[in-house]
Amino acid sequence: MSEEVDAAAAPAGKKRLSPGLKFVLEMGPLVLFFIANQKFGIFYATGVLMAGVVATLAVSYAITRHLPAMPVVTAILVLIFGSLTFFLQDETFIKLKVTILYALFGGALLGSLYFGKLLLPAVFDSAFHLDDAGWRKLTWRWSLFFFFLAGLNEAVRRVVDTDVWVNFKVFGIMPLTLAFALAQIPLMMRHEARGGSGEEADSHF
Repeated sequence: MSEEVDAAAAPAGKKRLSPGLKFVLEMGPLVLFFIANQKFGIFYATGVLMAGVVATLAVSYAITRHLPAMPVVTAILVLIFGSLTFFLQDETFIKLKVTILYALFGGALLGSLYFGKLLLPAVFDSAFHLDDAGWRKLTWRWSLFFFFLAGLNEAVRRVVDTDVWVNFKVFGIMPLTLAFALAQIPLMMRHEARGGSGEEADSHF
Protein backbone atom coordinates (compact mmCIF):
# COMPACT_ATOMS: atom_id res chain seq x y z
CA MET A 1 0.00 0.00 0.00
CA SER A 2 2.87 2.40 0.71
CA GLU A 3 3.97 2.13 -2.92
CA GLU A 4 0.46 3.15 -4.02
CA VAL A 5 0.52 6.13 -1.65
CA ASP A 6 3.92 7.29 -2.87
CA ALA A 7 2.82 6.99 -6.47
CA ALA A 8 -0.37 8.93 -5.87
CA ALA A 9 1.23 11.55 -3.68
CA ALA A 10 4.23 12.38 -5.82
CA PRO A 11 3.40 12.79 -9.50
CA ALA A 12 6.52 13.05 -11.61
CA GLY A 13 7.61 16.56 -12.43
CA LYS A 14 4.84 18.29 -10.47
CA LYS A 15 5.75 21.86 -9.60
CA ARG A 16 5.38 23.02 -6.00
CA LEU A 17 4.97 26.38 -4.37
CA SER A 18 7.86 27.60 -2.25
CA PRO A 19 7.06 27.41 1.50
CA GLY A 20 7.11 31.20 1.79
CA LEU A 21 4.72 31.77 -1.09
CA LYS A 22 2.44 28.98 0.07
CA PHE A 23 2.23 30.60 3.52
CA VAL A 24 1.42 33.98 1.97
CA LEU A 25 -1.29 32.49 -0.23
CA GLU A 26 -2.85 30.63 2.69
CA MET A 27 -2.75 33.55 5.12
CA GLY A 28 -3.33 36.42 2.69
CA PRO A 29 -7.12 36.15 2.35
CA LEU A 30 -7.52 35.73 6.10
CA VAL A 31 -5.37 38.78 6.87
CA LEU A 32 -7.28 40.86 4.32
CA PHE A 33 -10.56 39.60 5.83
CA PHE A 34 -9.43 40.76 9.27
CA ILE A 35 -8.29 44.20 8.07
CA ALA A 36 -11.43 44.77 5.99
CA ASN A 37 -13.65 43.81 8.92
CA GLN A 38 -11.86 46.27 11.19
CA LYS A 39 -12.28 49.12 8.72
CA PHE A 40 -15.52 48.41 6.86
CA GLY A 41 -17.44 45.65 8.66
CA ILE A 42 -18.19 41.97 8.11
CA PHE A 43 -20.11 42.23 4.85
CA TYR A 44 -17.40 44.15 3.02
CA ALA A 45 -14.84 41.82 4.58
CA THR A 46 -16.75 38.80 3.29
CA GLY A 47 -16.53 40.14 -0.26
CA VAL A 48 -12.78 40.67 0.21
CA LEU A 49 -12.39 37.10 1.49
CA MET A 50 -14.26 35.71 -1.53
CA ALA A 51 -12.07 37.65 -3.94
CA GLY A 52 -8.97 36.63 -1.99
CA VAL A 53 -9.55 32.87 -2.14
CA VAL A 54 -10.23 33.04 -5.89
CA ALA A 55 -7.06 35.06 -6.43
CA THR A 56 -4.92 32.63 -4.41
CA LEU A 57 -6.26 29.67 -6.36
CA ALA A 58 -5.48 31.46 -9.62
CA VAL A 59 -1.90 32.22 -8.52
CA SER A 60 -1.40 28.66 -7.26
CA TYR A 61 -2.65 27.16 -10.53
CA ALA A 62 -0.59 29.55 -12.65
CA ILE A 63 2.58 28.37 -10.90
CA THR A 64 1.92 24.66 -10.30
CA ARG A 65 -0.70 23.81 -12.98
CA HIS A 66 -2.72 21.86 -10.41
CA LEU A 67 -5.07 22.68 -7.53
CA PRO A 68 -4.79 20.83 -4.19
CA ALA A 69 -8.10 19.50 -2.91
CA MET A 70 -8.17 21.28 0.46
CA PRO A 71 -7.85 24.87 -0.88
CA VAL A 72 -10.43 24.09 -3.57
CA VAL A 73 -12.97 22.81 -1.04
CA THR A 74 -12.26 25.80 1.21
CA ALA A 75 -12.75 28.22 -1.68
CA ILE A 76 -16.03 26.59 -2.74
CA LEU A 77 -17.46 26.87 0.78
CA VAL A 78 -16.22 30.46 1.11
CA LEU A 79 -17.94 31.37 -2.15
CA ILE A 80 -21.20 29.62 -1.23
CA PHE A 81 -21.50 30.87 2.34
CA GLY A 82 -19.90 34.20 1.52
CA SER A 83 -22.51 34.81 -1.17
CA LEU A 84 -25.29 33.97 1.29
CA THR A 85 -23.75 36.31 3.85
CA PHE A 86 -23.26 39.13 1.37
CA PHE A 87 -26.57 39.03 -0.48
CA LEU A 88 -28.79 38.16 2.51
CA GLN A 89 -26.85 40.53 4.79
CA ASP A 90 -26.65 37.85 7.48
CA GLU A 91 -23.23 37.20 9.03
CA THR A 92 -24.41 33.87 10.42
CA PHE A 93 -23.56 32.15 7.15
CA ILE A 94 -19.88 33.10 7.06
CA LYS A 95 -19.55 31.95 10.67
CA LEU A 96 -21.27 28.64 9.90
CA LYS A 97 -18.87 28.12 7.00
CA VAL A 98 -16.01 27.58 9.46
CA THR A 99 -17.95 24.97 11.43
CA ILE A 100 -19.04 23.11 8.30
CA LEU A 101 -15.59 23.27 6.71
CA TYR A 102 -13.79 21.72 9.67
CA ALA A 103 -16.51 19.11 10.19
CA LEU A 104 -16.25 18.23 6.49
CA PHE A 105 -12.47 17.87 6.67
CA GLY A 106 -12.71 15.71 9.79
CA GLY A 107 -15.39 13.51 8.25
CA ALA A 108 -13.48 13.15 4.99
CA LEU A 109 -10.35 12.00 6.80
CA LEU A 110 -12.22 9.44 8.90
CA GLY A 111 -14.13 8.28 5.84
CA SER A 112 -10.90 7.77 3.93
CA LEU A 113 -9.65 5.46 6.68
CA TYR A 114 -12.92 3.52 6.64
CA PHE A 115 -12.53 2.88 2.92
CA GLY A 116 -8.83 2.03 3.24
CA LYS A 117 -7.57 5.19 1.54
CA LEU A 118 -5.10 7.82 2.71
CA LEU A 119 -5.95 11.44 1.94
CA LEU A 120 -3.29 13.24 3.95
CA PRO A 121 -0.45 12.63 1.46
CA ALA A 122 -2.48 14.55 -1.12
CA VAL A 123 -3.50 17.21 1.42
CA PHE A 124 0.14 17.85 2.30
CA ASP A 125 0.98 17.87 -1.41
CA SER A 126 3.83 15.36 -1.10
CA ALA A 127 5.73 17.59 1.33
CA PHE A 128 6.23 14.64 3.72
CA HIS A 129 6.91 10.94 3.19
CA LEU A 130 5.68 8.72 6.00
CA ASP A 131 5.04 5.00 6.26
CA ASP A 132 1.43 3.80 6.22
CA ALA A 133 1.18 3.52 10.01
CA GLY A 134 2.35 7.11 10.36
CA TRP A 135 -0.19 8.40 7.85
CA ARG A 136 -2.98 6.52 9.63
CA LYS A 137 -2.01 7.90 13.04
CA LEU A 138 -1.71 11.39 11.62
CA THR A 139 -5.08 11.03 9.91
CA TRP A 140 -6.74 10.10 13.21
CA ARG A 141 -5.16 13.04 14.96
CA TRP A 142 -6.02 15.61 12.32
CA SER A 143 -9.58 14.35 11.94
CA LEU A 144 -10.22 14.65 15.69
CA PHE A 145 -8.58 18.07 15.74
CA PHE A 146 -10.81 19.27 12.90
CA PHE A 147 -13.90 18.07 14.80
CA PHE A 148 -12.60 19.91 17.86
CA LEU A 149 -12.22 23.13 15.84
CA ALA A 150 -15.72 22.73 14.40
CA GLY A 151 -17.18 22.39 17.88
CA LEU A 152 -15.08 25.24 19.24
CA ASN A 153 -16.13 27.59 16.45
CA GLU A 154 -19.77 26.63 16.90
CA ALA A 155 -19.57 27.39 20.62
CA VAL A 156 -17.74 30.69 20.19
CA ARG A 157 -19.92 32.06 17.39
CA ARG A 158 -23.02 31.62 19.54
CA VAL A 159 -21.78 33.66 22.50
CA VAL A 160 -19.71 36.53 21.06
CA ASP A 161 -20.35 39.35 18.62
CA THR A 162 -19.04 39.37 15.08
CA ASP A 163 -15.91 41.45 15.69
CA VAL A 164 -14.83 39.20 18.55
CA TRP A 165 -15.51 36.13 16.40
CA VAL A 166 -13.28 37.52 13.62
CA ASN A 167 -10.51 38.05 16.16
CA PHE A 168 -11.02 34.50 17.41
CA LYS A 169 -10.81 33.13 13.86
CA VAL A 170 -7.53 34.94 13.16
CA PHE A 171 -5.83 34.93 16.56
CA GLY A 172 -7.44 31.82 18.04
CA ILE A 173 -7.94 29.15 15.41
CA MET A 174 -4.76 29.86 13.45
CA PRO A 175 -2.36 29.70 16.44
CA LEU A 176 -4.14 26.56 17.69
CA THR A 177 -3.71 24.94 14.29
CA LEU A 178 -0.03 25.91 14.12
CA ALA A 179 0.59 24.59 17.64
CA PHE A 180 -1.17 21.33 16.81
CA ALA A 181 0.81 20.92 13.59
CA LEU A 182 4.09 21.48 15.42
CA ALA A 183 3.07 18.94 18.05
CA GLN A 184 2.85 16.29 15.31
CA ILE A 185 6.52 16.61 14.35
CA PRO A 186 7.75 13.87 16.74
CA LEU A 187 5.21 11.41 15.31
CA MET A 188 6.20 12.32 11.77
CA MET A 189 9.88 11.91 12.55
CA ARG A 190 9.25 8.45 14.03
CA HIS A 191 7.34 7.35 10.94
CA GLU A 192 9.42 8.99 8.26
CA ALA A 193 9.52 6.59 5.33
CA ARG A 194 12.89 4.89 4.96
CA GLY A 195 13.39 1.99 2.65
CA GLY A 196 11.86 -1.04 4.47
CA SER A 197 10.35 0.66 7.50
CA GLY A 198 6.64 0.41 7.16
CA GLU A 199 5.44 -1.83 9.93
CA GLU A 200 2.13 -0.87 11.38
CA ALA A 201 1.99 0.19 15.02
CA ASP A 202 -0.62 -1.01 17.46
CA SER A 203 -2.13 2.33 18.44
CA HIS A 204 -4.21 4.50 16.10
CA PHE A 205 -3.09 7.61 17.94
